[in-house]
Amino acid sequence: MDKQSVVNLILEVLSSAAYSLPRPFETKYAWARRLRNVDADRAYRALYNMEKQGWIKVKREGNNRFIALTEQGQLEALLRKASVQRAAKWDGKWRVVIFDIPEEANYKRSHFRRLLRQNHFMKLQASVYASPYPLNREAILYLRQKGLMDYIRILKVEEMDNDADLKKKFKLK
Repeated sequence: MDKQSVVNLILEVLSSAAYSLPRPFETKYAWARRLRNVDADRAYRALYNMEKQGWIKVKREGNNRFIALTEQGQLEALLRKASVQRAAKWDGKWRVVIFDIPEEANYKRSHFRRLLRQNHFMKLQASVYASPYPLNREAILYLRQKGLMDYIRILKVEEMDNDADLKKKFKLK
């Protein structure tokens, strides 16, 4: 299991636990030992890096340490879950995303572009992306929680002139 898979697994487990449990998980060391198919040293390093990036917070109570997913960690978990699975058959419609995110929110804009790339969107112009695949619910939820939906328009387009390059890139007929 590679490093990104370990981080994705930890974020997924923590994000689902954060919604279903009223208290933090167990100690990060005991929890990391339970992870299947993951080298304990890799899990410890992943947890350390996640704490350093602000995705998790280690809470100490007496001799025990607990981990909790931070708000930033919840957003990161949503971003990672927001990758769309390609549909088996294309419905013949393009999904076009147009956005104008203010300069003050530059970091949000870069996160949004990352989300679009993860969802197989191709850049048409500076703030216009297109894909044959829709954004999934997690992606929309992520955009709402980041406060970006006011700056974004998502279109479902039946016809687009000169879409041969898009069809070629996405290997569509």
